[in-house]
Amino acid sequence: MATKFISERNIKFLLYEVFDMESLTQYKYYREHNRKTFDMVLKAAIKLAKDLLWPVFEEMDRNQPQLVNGEVKVHPSVRKMMKEFGAGGWITSRVPFDLDGEQLPHLMADVCDFIFQAANYSANAYAGLTAGAAHLIESFGSKELYDTYVPNMYAGKWQGTMALTEPEAGSSLADITTMAEPTDEGHYLIKGQKIFISAGDHDGVENIVHLMLAKIHGAPPGVKGISLFVVPKKRIDQDGKLVPNDVVASGVYHKLGYRGCPIVQLSLGDKNDCRGWLVGEPHNGLRYMFQMMNEARIGVGMGATSMATAAYYASLDYAKTRRQGRRVSQKDPTLPPIPIIEHADIKRMLLFQRAVVEGSLSIIMQCSKYVDLMKVLPEEKKEKYHLLLEILTPVAKSYPSEMGVHSISQGLQCLGGSGYCDDYPLEQYFRDSRIHPIHEGTTGIQAMDLLGRKVIMQNGQAFMLYAAELQEAISKAKKFQELEDATRQLGQALNRLEKVTKHLLELAQSKGPEHFLADATLYLEFFGIVAIAWQWLLQGIAIQKASNNDAKKKDLNFYHGKMCALRYFFGYELPKTLGLAERLLNGDGLTVDMTTEFFND
Repeated sequence: MATKFISERNIKFLLYEVFDMESLTQYKYYREHNRKTFDMVLKAAIKLAKDLLWPVFEEMDRNQPQLVNGEVKVHPSVRKMMKEFGAGGWITSRVPFDLDGEQLPHLMADVCDFIFQAANYSANAYAGLTAGAAHLIESFGSKELYDTYVPNMYAGKWQGTMALTEPEAGSSLADITTMAEPTDEGHYLIKGQKIFISAGDHDGVENIVHLMLAKIHGAPPGVKGISLFVVPKKRIDQDGKLVPNDVVASGVYHKLGYRGCPIVQLSLGDKNDCRGWLVGEPHNGLRYMFQMMNEARIGVGMGATSMATAAYYASLDYAKTRRQGRRVSQKDPTLPPIPIIEHADIKRMLLFQRAVVEGSLSIIMQCSKYVDLMKVLPEEKKEKYHLLLEILTPVAKSYPSEMGVHSISQGLQCLGGSGYCDDYPLEQYFRDSRIHPIHEGTTGIQAMDLLGRKVIMQNGQAFMLYAAELQEAISKAKKFQELEDATRQLGQALNRLEKVTKHLLELAQSKGPEHFLADATLYLEFFGIVAIAWQWLLQGIAIQKASNNDAKKKDLNFYHGKMCALRYFFGYELPKTLGLAERLLNGDGLTVDMTTEFFND
């Protein structure tokens, strides 16, 4: 198995040369940090990933969680990992100093997550879910709720989850039926079922703290009646002891991939004694939960990117060492076989992988930078970055998720028959990656969010700001002759995107929402390709600046490789928008007009 799963050089290139993370230290909030501390954090994250997470990557897959006597048993390393993540401050990496956190820029903290996920996605999920759930309590819960639950969550002693999905409701949260009955004792009695809850039960921690959506009796129908509750597996009794809270793991799913972290079905209140505590105000639960959901959506995109990155380095390692065949120009069968990386088609597949994973990492780090700017800038300047983050969130979730699957598939193809066998990690990466287009809202949901909400929000302000970001990059890139073709191509693609968007908005007026959103997923694909091209152009600008400053020889090789990946994306991937534009401009409503009866034999 390959020993490399990330590129530290590429991480530093993006952090310092593309996104200029050091510039954040000019602001008071991040003033305690500097390049030296950032490099130390990065070094520590890589060491933790190599020493603790990577060694059990395959083992956690082979020995998946099991439900035994009402409790989910997970790999024994999970308990050690959670303690390490808590003690090392990784769960609190984004938490402010005054709450005993590390107060790292999101750029830095997100890159650390990328490293951990590339080493072992399932292992990192436990800590990531806990951080998100704790942050939700921190943001909207009372001081009493915070003091009761968050310190143990941040210490890695208690697990945090987000519990939304139900058997009949699925992604339609308006249809959830889990109910909350108020009592005169300060808590609610919860009754219902939840499914597909990541880390919803396990023996790697002392307690599980569910951030759960439910409806209070008499609440308004639909999403306006949803409230958010803290529902622990074990509650604290009058003596300060943990006692069962009538939360039962009724099933654990056996999955295609992502097997190291359990996905659990929960039964709540079978004995009419499941207690939950309201977070914030009644009927605002979905609004609160969207904070964690949006963070989780970008996190899913990061997970997809990290997994595809590790797969790329595994296939690259194999391609360099596996010898087979000869150059097509060589006819002498007595010549020794050459490494398969010398074959053009293998290089094409490797370039595809690199273009996808390094472009995906860049778009997610772009979002991270926006989050940091929202944290440090005056109120009047925050709205711009809020809107940019809104419109890019479905893209940052879906492009890495969908294209990560394709990227890993190409990596598997590089290995041929060996890639299909579990002697190499590609088959596990391929299985693991398929969850990402489903997790935290399917690609179809992301598409409707982008076209049906984000593009039109505030009279199209978010879309206009996004287009302005691309135009700014194009203007900067025009200074470099080596980027002339890419600059022209991105400008043309942006014009196509604007034309298609205008057409679809007119379609909404003339034919209604069904036709408007019928091909939203294709629009998301189009939008995503353009967004990644933008990120590659930003990287191209950084490359040209560095190359013009007498870069070292080893760095020149790195920059030349990056430019080849840039050329690949603009030459092979961006042209796909031509076909997508043609389809989206058609508007014949085929999928709307196709009736159920027509699918019959």
